[in-house]
Amino acid sequence: MTDATDLRDRALVVRERAHAPYSGFKVGAAIRDEDGAVHLGCNVENVAYPEGTCAEAGAIAAMVAAGGRRIAAAYVVADAPDPVPPCGGCRQKLAEFADADTPVVMATTDGAERRVTVADLLPGAFAADHMGRA
Repeated sequence: MTDATDLRDRALVVRERAHAPYSGFKVGAAIRDEDGAVHLGCNVENVAYPEGTCAEAGAIAAMVAAGGRRIAAAYVVADAPDPVPPCGGCRQKLAEFADADTPVVMATTDGAERRVTVADLLPGAFAADHMGRA
């Protein structure tokens, strides 16, 4: 099983666990950290919209909670006609924990994929060095 296949399989499984009673739009995310560990997230909606959590944010939180610090690869899947990109907030979150050339695969449950990098998703990302911190 390839790394990309492993991330896809896990993202599809966790997507089914999403709590999306309001939109019905389930999203799953799997990220691999710098040590090779995989962390999962799914969207969790809340009736007090928009107080929910995106799948990518959940996966990043799981990575940090497990001790991971850097994203080596990300895979995001949703049931949509075309691969769905992360929202603006999640693009910034990905940029916080990944290098500009980190691969991100956006996919549909039917198997369509679009491969990009974090820099493709968020060119000119705001970073710690903008604040004088490296």
